[in-house]
Amino acid sequence: MFDYDPPKEKEPVDYTGLKIGGILAPVFFLITFLSNADMALAACIVLGMVMFAIKIRWHLRKRVWFWVIIAFILVLHIPLIPMVRWPQGNVPTLFYTMPLGIADFLIISGALGFAERFFSKSSSSTDEEE
Repeated sequence: MFDYDPPKEKEPVDYTGLKIGGILAPVFFLITFLSNADMALAACIVLGMVMFAIKIRWHLRKRVWFWVIIAFILVLHIPLIPMVRWPQGNVPTLFYTMPLGIADFLIISGALGFAERFFSKSSSSTDEEE
């Protein structure tokens, strides 16, 4: 009458979000102290998206090109945060920074996916020649 599924084995809890939040909290307070809270929130959203993209592509962590691309992306973001004039006023910061953060995540993920295809092709062609 009823299909009984046996209980599934529990997987360990993934604390990635908590770890990212713990890393970003001091960054938020430091940038708020040095500049303002709007810039700190924007920086935390961008850094959080970069960390999330790293988490998704964590299987590539042993490749040098992966870390070179991540470093290049972070270097590109350093002048972006202070250069952009974040509006001061009644508009909540989350309304204009979160779409930018999502777009940033998609660009980073796309760049890492492109690099993965490019470098995996070049490494497989060198393997065939040997």
